[in-house]
Amino acid sequence: MTIFIFISSLLGLMALGMPVAFALIGCGLALMYYMGFTDPQIVVQNMWDGANSFPLLAVPFFMLAGEFMNAGGMTRRIIQMAMAWIGHIRGGLGYVAVGAAVIMASLSGSAVADTAALAAVLVPMMRKAGYDVNRSCGLIASGGIIAPVIPPSIAMILYGVTGGVSITKLFMAGIVPGLLMGVAILLAWRWCIGRDPIVTEPKRSTAERLAATRQSLWALVLPVVIIGGLKAGWFTPTEAAVIAAMYSLVVGMFIYREIKLNQLFALIYRAAETTAIIMFLVSAAGVSAWLITTANIPQQLATLVEPLMDNKMLLTFALMVLVLLVGTALDFTPTVLIMTPVLMPVLKQAGIDPVYFGVLFIMNNAIGLVTPPVGTVLNVVCGVAKIPMSGAIKGVIPFMVAQTIVMFLLVVFPQIVMWPLEMMSR
Repeated sequence: MTIFIFISSLLGLMALGMPVAFALIGCGLALMYYMGFTDPQIVVQNMWDGANSFPLLAVPFFMLAGEFMNAGGMTRRIIQMAMAWIGHIRGGLGYVAVGAAVIMASLSGSAVADTAALAAVLVPMMRKAGYDVNRSCGLIASGGIIAPVIPPSIAMILYGVTGGVSITKLFMAGIVPGLLMGVAILLAWRWCIGRDPIVTEPKRSTAERLAATRQSLWALVLPVVIIGGLKAGWFTPTEAAVIAAMYSLVVGMFIYREIKLNQLFALIYRAAETTAIIMFLVSAAGVSAWLITTANIPQQLATLVEPLMDNKMLLTFALMVLVLLVGTALDFTPTVLIMTPVLMPVLKQAGIDPVYFGVLFIMNNAIGLVTPPVGTVLNVVCGVAKIPMSGAIKGVIPFMVAQTIVMFLLVVFPQIVMWPLEMMSR
């Protein structure tokens, strides 16, 4: 009964148009009422505890880093470098989009920001070169959702804090799956373009390629510093976020000289605005998480899936299907914050590694960013390219299917996800 009250109150409040954060608090109050007590102090205390976490300091700094990278020209130079090396191949602009998306994912960790930047630069070029605009937008959206999987990832920070999982291990385990997502949509793109009448870009000279690479070198150094520093234990994910923000600011202001002093307030304000939305969601989720535990909802879920408990692969597969369905209705951050405290006790009872599951969980939620009707990233690319949602949905389907296949293959072959952690422990 408590599961029904939790789900129906949450979905009911959202259906009435209530923002997700307030709906989370509302469903918490509904559970409290059902359990026979209503105490505002519990709500306030758990909202405070939900956001009172040192690792969550990484969120505003990674947001700042993303703003500084886009305004400072790092993003544009990465696209220019990819254009110089592979833009002349048939379908080259699509390969450029995926290559740039993977590199940008290792810088900011924000799917929305990466997609907006890629779409603004590449959609006009792809439209002019004769590419199908719907398919191009679908590819760019699918490339953008790699950002939450490849470190540094804001989503992994939220999952790690909510579920009590090592963020550093999550970062390391996300590298290979993120790259496989990129490979999957590259293969789908190669198959899709077929015999389309595409105008290819002229081949660049070696000197032009090297010049473009030199220009983007400052951007390429950052992921090496972050991943290398985390692997070596020189700094925590939170400290890595500070380093990323400061590095991108210095490069943007003093090396590329594209960030002006009078722009700083607007950039910081945008990062603060996005951070405030995320942190309020985290605070509200603290209330529902406490009541989920108090109402014993995880144990009730464990009872429902008890027939699958002895088969880790089958249980993981079933949970991935469940998350995939939830992702069509809920946005990324609420899904992570709501489902993590529900699923974590089930994972521990079944003996499933929470790091391994976390990577698949984040991949699944990332795919949810391009699934209708919510599809936040699809909305972004539609807004930038000025195309209807129906066109973007049609264009994204082959790439979404390819990434979903990769996710379920990783359910069958978990050693692929855990391989970087095994290498790190040696």
